[in-house]
Amino acid sequence: MRLTTTIALVASMALTGVALAEGNLPLKELPDIADRDYWVPAEVNAEGKLEALQAVVGSEAVPYSGTLDDPIQIALIYPSADTSDFWARNYLALTKRLEELGIAYETTEFASRQIEHSLQSTYANQVEQDADLYDYVIFGPSELAIQADNIDKLSGNDGFSTYVWAFHTPMKDLKNQPDAWFDFSSAAGALTMCDYMLGRLGNDVTMAMNRGIPGITDNQRSGDFKACVEEKGNWTTAYEHYGEYQREGGFEGTSLIMQAYPEATIIHNANTAMAMGSVEAQVSQGKEKDIFSTGWGGTGLELEAIRRGELDATPMRMGDDVGAATAEAIRADLEGRADELPLVFLGRITVAHDQMSAEEIDALEQEAFRFSGVGALER
Repeated sequence: MRLTTTIALVASMALTGVALAEGNLPLKELPDIADRDYWVPAEVNAEGKLEALQAVVGSEAVPYSGTLDDPIQIALIYPSADTSDFWARNYLALTKRLEELGIAYETTEFASRQIEHSLQSTYANQVEQDADLYDYVIFGPSELAIQADNIDKLSGNDGFSTYVWAFHTPMKDLKNQPDAWFDFSSAAGALTMCDYMLGRLGNDVTMAMNRGIPGITDNQRSGDFKACVEEKGNWTTAYEHYGEYQREGGFEGTSLIMQAYPEATIIHNANTAMAMGSVEAQVSQGKEKDIFSTGWGGTGLELEAIRRGELDATPMRMGDDVGAATAEAIRADLEGRADELPLVFLGRITVAHDQMSAEEIDALEQEAFRFSGVGALER
């Protein structure tokens, strides 16, 4: 199996290498391409490939057509020790879809918190040095720019295929592109949330923000949202707190906002952990009904908070799509069809909110978590 898999992996990576060497990326250029140090999905995905993989992910599994002598070996390096259940859910989606596909697997997990950048680097070095142990490496960077060298290093190792989770902006200066990126578009989610918030709350509103870590993800989740509501709705931002995607950061930021900026009637949170800390701070002061609070991602914890009346709205990802799509990418790779894959896979995003009926929230949740299960995961 190792020989067969290695041949498929080398062929797959050669396709990406040729594209880079011949200057074939980007495949097309959007107007603001010169202003970015990364590409967006529309610039690097061949027409129809993303939609084709989305259709496969949303359909019943078609079993793997080959045979394996041994289980495939998968290393996962990701900040799964954080509050967000994004990582755990997509691990479950990945493994359950692999089981549906009839692909035997074994996994080795290297867990960290999102602020533990150096620990992730240690893990990346360890996996790269032990390349002969793994067929696939799934890397969920703590932050894209900080982990760029590790992504480059892992992607340049011909001993395994490298997939990146939770980012969808291939960096232009990478010498070695990963075989695929799997994510939800934070920029698209920010604009979806902007339209919803303007439609519901109108213009001339004052808000505050619990932002994450400076970088691409927060620039899109927080920065694009802020720019949209300020431009389209004449909103005012009273204060921006960097909570480092941690529950404590959301609690501290919200406590400060309630004390020093009472005019802010909306608090935008850039991930689940900060949203949970934010509502905890509001509940502790009995102000959860006075402040409109948003989360990010539509995780089980967020949906429970919406049902309790503590969180008001969140851009909800069809969360299991990333893990399921990764399993389908592995199947395509094993079957010698890696050239059919998009470089960047994107899952779907809609808005879940407190004005939805219980049945509507349940239906969204069932679809989003069809592999990992409905309800908050036990940690």
